[in-house]
Amino acid sequence: MSSENPSGADNQQGRPRELLNPDYVVGFVDGEGCFSVSIRPHPTVTYGMGHVVGTVFAVSQHHDNLEVLQELKEFFVVGNIRSKGPSSSVMVYNVTSRDELRSAIIPFFERHPLRTSKQQDFVKFREIIDLMSRKAHRTDAGFRKVVELAFSMNRRGKQRRYTIEQVLSEPSETVRRALERTSSRR
Repeated sequence: MSSENPSGADNQQGRPRELLNPDYVVGFVDGEGCFSVSIRPHPTVTYGMGHVVGTVFAVSQHHDNLEVLQELKEFFVVGNIRSKGPSSSVMVYNVTSRDELRSAIIPFFERHPLRTSKQQDFVKFREIIDLMSRKAHRTDAGFRKVVELAFSMNRRGKQRRYTIEQVLSEPSETVRRALERTSSRR
């Protein structure tokens, strides 16, 4: 009995896909990934000089290449995939949970170092995650260390909304300006 399905390599039906190769992941993240730390004023935060710190590992691709982001998600077994915006053709695989960053992303890149300047960003990112896991960012000295590390990352990335001086200044002034900006948009 013959089958109408070809038996060549193109017929992957019924066989599990292989996970991405770690070297491929490292190269792909070197080119398309980012370790990022956001610091923004928040009116209800009583520590960190009135600022909230967010951490994210992200990889972006045009929606035509969504499959590779899905494979990254399967590879790391954490994170989410979302559109960069309502009218954007860019999709983003991101991991924001500190627990997931500590359990999956950081150990992988410790075992498989990046090969570009992103390795330096990763090392700083890992230190920030460690400081935050120990709640050091809730002290003045720890928050200052997190801010200094964050502002030394991603030199060629987008500019920050706030300068390091604004973030480390008296919290009430920075938070007040952020609240004014938020209420003027409404």
